[in-house]
Amino acid sequence: MTAWRRDGLSVALVPTMGALHEGHLTLMRLARREADRVVASIFVNPAQFGPGEDFERYPRTEAADVAKLASAGVEAAFAPSPREMYPEGFATRVHIDRLGDVLCGAHRPGHFDGMALIVVKLLLSALPDVAIFGEKDYQQLQIIRRFTADLNIPVRILGGPIEREADGLALSSRNRYLTPEQRRVAVTLPDALRAARDAVRAGGDPAAASAKARDAILAAGFDSVDYVEIRDPATLDLVTAPGRPARVFGAARLGGTRLIDNWAV
Repeated sequence: MTAWRRDGLSVALVPTMGALHEGHLTLMRLARREADRVVASIFVNPAQFGPGEDFERYPRTEAADVAKLASAGVEAAFAPSPREMYPEGFATRVHIDRLGDVLCGAHRPGHFDGMALIVVKLLLSALPDVAIFGEKDYQQLQIIRRFTADLNIPVRILGGPIEREADGLALSSRNRYLTPEQRRVAVTLPDALRAARDAVRAGGDPAAASAKARDAILAAGFDSVDYVEIRDPATLDLVTAPGRPARVFGAARLGGTRLIDNWAV
């Protein structure tokens, strides 16, 4: 990368946890349009998994991932070990107030601290001109925008659109956990959130639309709903009335799988 920059070439970074799917490859193609060279990282980050979460069983398919990156025209893959990223004696953390305290932050304590830490390390390792993250993890995207601005990290942060299956389910590496029956149920999450979006667009009450979506998700067979909330897309403050920019966020659990999604209002 030093040689690329010496030659005046721009660099894009696409951080991933591997188990790549078409959603990731869409981000690679976006990166290809934004920079002369593309670097993708593959790292299942232990710092962003809490007790009892799926760190040990998170799918690791590095050989297949590298082949997909090559086919997408990515010039370099960075796949460090946990010990490389967190050597003995490591004692630093990154915490983001407010944006990291709601939605997934309220249900996965410490998750965004771990995410922010690894993203800071990856940005400082690659020193890219632009870094690209998917909008499925929209809260994560807003947090990254916040801390890169706060810490004066000289990188442009871009969001890539959510890629979906034909029936609307957002692509996710965790979808492979689902049984065939759970997969049939899973599509209720995007359907319910989209219905809430449409209700608010039509002038409906955001709280009522959220409650109706939550009921639909549970009625379809989800085991629990962490949240269905309609929030400001920039501040993530709750939206209590229609007629202003908003985004519908949802997270629900199906068996041992936690699914998230969001739709712009």
